[in-house]
Amino acid sequence: MERFPLFAVLRPEEKEQLSQYMEFRKIPRYHTIYKSGEDSDKLFFLVKGSIKIAIQADEGKEVIKSLIHPLALFGEKGLVGQRYRQDYAQALKEEVQYFSVKVEDFKRLMYQNFDLSSQVMAIFGNRLITAEHKLESLICKDARTRIIEFIKDAVNKRGQRIGYELLLRHSLTHQDIANITHTSRQTVTLVLNELKKSNLIYFNRGKILVRDLAKLA
Repeated sequence: MERFPLFAVLRPEEKEQLSQYMEFRKIPRYHTIYKSGEDSDKLFFLVKGSIKIAIQADEGKEVIKSLIHPLALFGEKGLVGQRYRQDYAQALKEEVQYFSVKVEDFKRLMYQNFDLSSQVMAIFGNRLITAEHKLESLICKDARTRIIEFIKDAVNKRGQRIGYELLLRHSLTHQDIANITHTSRQTVTLVLNELKKSNLIYFNRGKILVRDLAKLA
């Protein structure tokens, strides 16, 4: 629990209170944490692994709304009144470990600690801004640009610098990237191969190496 930045604002007695509320779980890769239509009565804190938050659109097509990485909060909409899940959370290609907390228990802590409430509202605000940017990108930018911007954003946030290059380790298939960028798997493969041929990136399963971020356009 000490690793989560969100909990740094809690007093020692509140951390003890939270530890009593939290339930630790782990699930195998590709298993579901919650499904669409289930009660939104819990929120979750990811300890290990990566998950996708997604919906099923027309004709069963998956749309990935966001990716969640360790030390992040997810499934939080019950805090603002959502009664039933409108999306689902699924592990990617490795085991996932997380804590779950009942919404009512976490609200109790938020009522006690203004700083915690402020931090949670900041998370909601940042995710709203991200969703707006994604919508603008979908409306205004072509498929190639959306794929490149996804790569740039991912390496900026989670890439490991190796000299002038940035290495991104990930758990995504080409279909996953297509579902995030609202393109097709064929388009993702085409764009990645084009960038590789131009020596702007190198990729294999689970890794993307960006050779020069400034030139990736």
